[in-house]
Amino acid sequence: MTKAEKKEKSMRKNKLIPKFKNEDEEREFWAKNDFSDFIDQFEPVNLDLSELKPSTRTVTFRLPESLYQALKTLANKKDVPYQSLMKIFLAEKIKQEMAEVK
Repeated sequence: MTKAEKKEKSMRKNKLIPKFKNEDEEREFWAKNDFSDFIDQFEPVNLDLSELKPSTRTVTFRLPESLYQALKTLANKKDVPYQSLMKIFLAEKIKQEMAEVK
């Protein structure tokens, strides 16, 4: 380790994260400072994300081949994946139907 590296490491240890009066003050502080200079002041946290549920559900259904091909053609022309286009169409139709049911 060079002298410059040792000096930089020593300076990092001396920097403390201040107490902030509000979020604006904290935001300004982090905009001007590098998080890595304060890394030694943080404790590691173990997160268990195994119980997270996906925000989407997989649904399988059959379409007539002609409808499937038309959907793929249209999606290709719009330059979007056909599954995304199908979700858009479905969401629009459900919104329309829900408005009519009220």
